[in-house]
Amino acid sequence: MKNAVIFLLIGAILGALSYRVYLNRESRNASLPAQTASVVERTKQAAAETKQAITGQLVEWRLTPADIQADLAKAGKVVRTKTKAARETMSDARIVAVLKGKYAFDNELSALAINIDCTAGRVTLQGHAGSAELIGKAIRLALETEGVTQVESLLAVESAN
Repeated sequence: MKNAVIFLLIGAILGALSYRVYLNRESRNASLPAQTASVVERTKQAAAETKQAITGQLVEWRLTPADIQADLAKAGKVVRTKTKAARETMSDARIVAVLKGKYAFDNELSALAINIDCTAGRVTLQGHAGSAELIGKAIRLALETEGVTQVESLLAVESAN
């Protein structure tokens, strides 16, 4: 009998707490549409700013599709070097591992299709990518990696068979 009363009290307390949580959740959900609209607008603005920053970086580093195609046509490779002030130190093996990870997590690039060699912070990319734009993206990702001082791309545009 004593156990039944204890379980009854515990059940009543848990029920009251559950009801309170339910009421709090309902009141928060009522204000959710206004908050969601604000978050969506801020996200759109941040995405636009990020896209603009990346586009500016691609132009500054001469990694636009037209630049890539011109370099490939002229020399058969693309080479970009960071300024000395931007150089960091990192082991070559770690640079290769970080780049493989970046390419593996990118939906458009293939870590398997791009071979990466690194010596004293100078990265060489070999293999193929789907377009000149993707070659530029691969180079940009490499240049953004800590420890990379120069990127030489021998990547070819993959032909559609």
